[in-house]
Amino acid sequence: MSAAATTTAVQLTVESPEQMQELGSRLAAVLRAGDLVLLTGALGAGKTTLARGLGAGLGVRGAVTSPTFVIARVHPSVSGGPPLVHVDAYRLGGGLEEMEDLDLDVSLPESVMVVEWGEGKVEELAEDRLHVVIERTTGGAAEAAADAAEPDAEGADAADVRHVTVTGVGERWAHGALAALART
Repeated sequence: MSAAATTTAVQLTVESPEQMQELGSRLAAVLRAGDLVLLTGALGAGKTTLARGLGAGLGVRGAVTSPTFVIARVHPSVSGGPPLVHVDAYRLGGGLEEMEDLDLDVSLPESVMVVEWGEGKVEELAEDRLHVVIERTTGGAAEAAADAAEPDAEGADAADVRHVTVTGVGERWAHGALAALART
């Protein structure tokens, strides 16, 4: 079995934007230079909020915001760790060829690269990578229930609830590194 064929996954429920950011911070604790993280989810699912938590956890400089119009931002570390390269591939149609044309200041082996909307476009950058899929219930009765829901005792609104699946692909993630994410 090749390294790329090895997968492991953790499923989590996130009940607020604050918890999504905190998940990003916990995820940052298991990342190292050379790691590629693909973020997948609908508009407004929480991809950039998770990336903001990654930036906080990695101790990088600059506000981590959506790089939609600049395509990529490099956030240098202020704590001696790897920089965060935050890419938004939403507007890129050509996949890896367009990614190579970006001429990023920091290469993948020296940084943690987080790519929003990267599924199907950048997997070839690294055999070992993380896929983070963020889903929320929308439409029909589920949306009406979320709209009508009162915040629960914890203050979570049903509209904020997300189901997050973090899948590690490759040997790098085959030995339980993601188990720490399941602990709250």
